[in-house]
Amino acid sequence: MHPLEEYTSRRERWLAVEQRAQKLFVQIGNWRLLVAVIAALLAWLSLGRHVAPATLLLPLAAFILLVVWHQRVIRRRTCAQRAIRFYDDGLARLRDHWSGQGIAGLQYRDPAHIYSEDLDVFGKGSLFELIARTRTTSGEGLLARWLLRPADRADAIARQAAVTELRRKLDLREEIALLGEDIRSGVKTQSITGWGAAPDVVFHPALRSLCLVLSVSGAVFLIGFFANWLPLWPLLVIVACNFVLMFALRTRVSSILAGVESSGRDLTILSLMVKRLEMEEFESDRLRLLSANLEISGLTASRRIAKLGRLIEFLDSSDHILVRAVRPLILWNEQLAMALEAWRRESGRHVGGWIGTMAEFEALSSLASIAFERPQWSFPKLTECSSGEFHAEALQHPLLAPAECVPNDVSLGDGGRLLIVSGSNMSGKSTLLRSIGLNAVLAWAGAPVAAANLTISPLHVGASIRVTDSLQEHRSRFFAEITRIRQIVDLTHRGPPVLFLLDELLSGTNSHDRRVGAAGIVHGLLKAGAIGLVTTHDLALTNLDEDETVGISNVHFEDRIVNGEMRFDYKLRPGVVQRSNALELMRAVGLEV
Repeated sequence: MHPLEEYTSRRERWLAVEQRAQKLFVQIGNWRLLVAVIAALLAWLSLGRHVAPATLLLPLAAFILLVVWHQRVIRRRTCAQRAIRFYDDGLARLRDHWSGQGIAGLQYRDPAHIYSEDLDVFGKGSLFELIARTRTTSGEGLLARWLLRPADRADAIARQAAVTELRRKLDLREEIALLGEDIRSGVKTQSITGWGAAPDVVFHPALRSLCLVLSVSGAVFLIGFFANWLPLWPLLVIVACNFVLMFALRTRVSSILAGVESSGRDLTILSLMVKRLEMEEFESDRLRLLSANLEISGLTASRRIAKLGRLIEFLDSSDHILVRAVRPLILWNEQLAMALEAWRRESGRHVGGWIGTMAEFEALSSLASIAFERPQWSFPKLTECSSGEFHAEALQHPLLAPAECVPNDVSLGDGGRLLIVSGSNMSGKSTLLRSIGLNAVLAWAGAPVAAANLTISPLHVGASIRVTDSLQEHRSRFFAEITRIRQIVDLTHRGPPVLFLLDELLSGTNSHDRRVGAAGIVHGLLKAGAIGLVTTHDLALTNLDEDETVGISNVHFEDRIVNGEMRFDYKLRPGVVQRSNALELMRAVGLEV
């Protein structure tokens, strides 16, 4: 079934569930009111000795059952409402109304990064907002890192296989999205990992047994005293021993409980997701490895985390008035601290691995979602070519509506290492650069790309498209541009070849310096083994293709005037553009030229 039909069908199914739950919610509420009225009537009659007081037990039992039923219906209704929102978000992406509705990833923006700002990787309407479907900040952060740094070939191929498998598992992605509370988990990865791997707090091996003996003895002596079976002095001796032990352990106990307060609680919110993932069977090597990482010494991560959750629930009970009253007698905090430390000593070193496993699953699941929602996209062929290549058929901008985006073929490598793109304003030059850059980023993140076919070698992307001046940093636009170009040149000295994308190269200087400077920059990049594109309005730069030995070609976009309006077809054509539209645009906005 097409993604639009699938999402629509599932949304309607959940909408029916929500409507039934809402109807049942109202009915149960009315029944509860009726039972309460009957109970009040029976209570009044029992005061007059008309009915036996025991008859109140029946409406009381019925009321309790209705309350339990009511809560289940509420949970079902809430789950259905969240599922509806889940598919509403998916339908918005399919209908291209998603901008501003998802996770923008603004905290990952870095103006100094060599391509993220230029290619709209983060922010409103960005690649990250289109892709990210994470529920934990650790998963969100890992996905961001994948988009900022290309993977090696083996890793990217393994991700492709995992994404291909997860693309079919819509039920799994739906269930993960609906688990637990309707909040995104703010798991503090570093603090939790540090807590789990912190040095052990050492207790003598006999202390846990001693605390257990003292607490049981104290409870027995307390009961015996109030039942007049035992004198008071044994109880006082036990309490005195407890206070001595509490004083001796106070520093260690407080440090353990403080660590749990700041880190252990965040870990429990992963348990539902981990448990669901443990239930799934996978075929791809990467997903099977992730699943195996959740089992240690025959005990699954979800069971280990659930045990921690129970201990934390006991710790939360410490503030209850009854627990406060008997806490010194039964050494409540001391026993909990030793149990928590035993858990951390046994399982704490695996915490970082569990969080990393779930983060990778979420990142892969996000890529699988976009693969499912964009069936026209394809997985690229990742080659080992050391000289750099990028060959795309029907390449599109991944952030534009597929129905409105005009595909183009682009080929770099195999003798053609540079395309000089000329054309009028708004004809599509910058969009072409971003299309190439974003699809290269997707390819080496392990995701599908917005193209019918793409063959790409390991490449570092470097872009100078949206460089701006800065009053605070006393930096002009031209200086910002040449600083970015220097970053790109430096990138050619390390790692795989560079894919450079330079928009309006050196437009901030005079034509003579632009011509000389652009020729030097381009030839220097090509000599260093880079491939790429340069856009320009200055037709003098299109003469760079006179040197046939370095593989430079001219391509262009055209426009035409129809009934006084400018029309663009956004089709890439060979050769140099023959006309400009700057004067027409000025007249169109009312300027006298």
